[in-house]
Amino acid sequence: MADTEPSEEEAPDGLLGWCLVANVAQETAHGESGLDIQRGTKHFPVGALLWIPPVRWDPGWGRWHAVGRHRGNGRRYVNMVVRADDLENFRVKGVYSEALVRSLNGQDHDPAAPLTLQNPWTRERAQSWADGRNDLREGIVIDGRRHPRITVPNPPPAELAVGGEILHLARYGTRGPHYSRMPPPVEWVPRTYG
Repeated sequence: MADTEPSEEEAPDGLLGWCLVANVAQETAHGESGLDIQRGTKHFPVGALLWIPPVRWDPGWGRWHAVGRHRGNGRRYVNMVVRADDLENFRVKGVYSEALVRSLNGQDHDPAAPLTLQNPWTRERAQSWADGRNDLREGIVIDGRRHPRITVPNPPPAELAVGGEILHLARYGTRGPHYSRMPPPVEWVPRTYG
């Protein structure tokens, strides 16, 4: 997705830095095998704008630290850990708010320099992350085991050749494509006498 904000040389007045942002997805998967489909997340409504600071600590695989306005109190920014799969429409935006800077900095915030991002994104690095997340390729699951290094386009193909064997698409949902080594069952078609 192309960024339409001014470049670093054309930085508008009041710009405090750049940040990776995303929106909360329309549908999020929860529960066993991701079969419980919900609107938004527990803390953020559908479409909520989340600001994603650069990684300071690892919250776990597929989870990111994010700053946004909470579902219950839309005036204040809150820091949460969110699942990356619950986000969509990644892009780069400029930071203009002192309150947002304070939230993005977290514990590293320096009251002596309230308008300074402590661990800022460069615009190019944030755009690279956004482009990578917006790529429509997905990691696959083969017979119950996730294989994030093997990716397929969206929508996934019905058959996939991996390591000399043919895999068959078993199901496709919010948690991505699930492939099986077993071919799909043959559908029984009743005979018609005519």
